[in-house]
Parts: sequence; C-alpha cells; structure tokens
Amino acid sequence: MTDPGNDPRFDTQHWPTEIRALRSERRLEVDFDDGVTFSLPAELLRVESPSAEVQGHSPRQKQTVPGKREVGFVAVEPVGHYAVRIVFDDGHNTGIYSWRYLREMGESQDRLWSDYLAALDRQGLSRDRT
Repeated sequence: MTDPGNDPRFDTQHWPTEIRALRSERRLEVDFDDGVTFSLPAELLRVESPSAEVQGHSPRQKQTVPGKREVGFVAVEPVGHYAVRIVFDDGHNTGIYSWRYLREMGESQDRLWSDYLAALDRQGLSRDRT
C-alpha cells in the first residue's frame, strides 16, 4: 500500500475543518480552513468515486455509473488524517476521498456534473434505477 505521506494524491493546501453528512438531503458538506464550504451531492460523490471500480486504472477505463439519483450515505469514516471512506446505501464502499480530491470535486462540481450528464446521454443511460 502506498504511504499517504509520500503520495502526491494526498497532498493538500487546504484541510477540512468540518465534514457533515446530511443524510436526508443526500449531501456532504465540507468546510475548509480557508473559509470555503462545498456541498456535494451523494450522487456526484458516488459516480465520481476515486475507486478503481469507477475510475479504472487509466482515464480510458473510467466507468459511467447510471441509476444513482437516489443514492445516499450509510457512513462517512475517517481514513487516517488524510481522507474519508464513504459507504453508500447501494453497497459501494471502496473509494478513499482524500482532502485534495474533495476540494477538487467542490471546485469542479459544475463541470463534473455536466460531463456526467453528457456521458449518460451519449450512452443512453439514466440517473434513475432501471
């Protein structure tokens, strides 16, 4: 296993000061030490999971994950001092969301969402379970 202290994927300029799983709203709110707060939908977190199952081992292997409009959280668990593991109610639990990854998701949320919807459309997939 990679040592997070030497892995650039876990480097971060901004540290979270609070993370709130708003289960009824299916959102994760992350406050960072520079005063910025991001509110990330569970659906986006699930379909952009940093797991190999979703991201593959190269950009060409990334999967488009349909049917997650109603996905929610079961748990948000700390992983050392550098990340959280999100357990989703569809059983997915293998993504490790580093502080850096959460920050990047927050900053890129509009583009990620647009890209996701376009990928679903191109592949004839739906956000709803079939």
